[in-house]
Amino acid sequence: MGPTISTTITVQKLDHAGNLVTSYQGQVIRRDATSIVLEARWRRDRMGLSYLVLEPGDRFVEFFFLNRWYNIFEIHAGTDDRLKGWYCNIARPTVFAEGILSAVDLALDLFVYPDGQTLTLDEDEFNALNLQSNEPTAWQRSLAAVDELKAMVAARRAPFDAIPD
Repeated sequence: MGPTISTTITVQKLDHAGNLVTSYQGQVIRRDATSIVLEARWRRDRMGLSYLVLEPGDRFVEFFFLNRWYNIFEIHAGTDDRLKGWYCNIARPTVFAEGILSAVDLALDLFVYPDGQTLTLDEDEFNALNLQSNEPTAWQRSLAAVDELKAMVAARRAPFDAIPD
């Protein structure tokens, strides 16, 4: 009999320099050769953002990709499971090893409302990383990732297929 594979893994969010920002546990929903989908709950205090309020118990379905320059968090209200939207992190491709999923965040984000409207976030922080000069390939891939996400939203491709036409 083979080793037991745990369905709980640790997610580590790292800043652009590879420093740990936060970590938490998630339950694997599915996994294939290039992606891992997790479910996790918001365990922190209520956080009011200008475009979204996160509350303890909110349910996150998190899509991490080993070959794409972003990850996507589908956010549902903890009280009634209502879709609040999708938070998309522009990030280096995810690394998964020994039960730890590591995502290096590149500051740029895209929020997608349930009706399909998008809001680009943290452009100043992204520009301050100076990737255009220091890592032009990472800079180009980051901008291309935003375009790819917006195209997925427009086409209602999963996980954005819940957006009404």
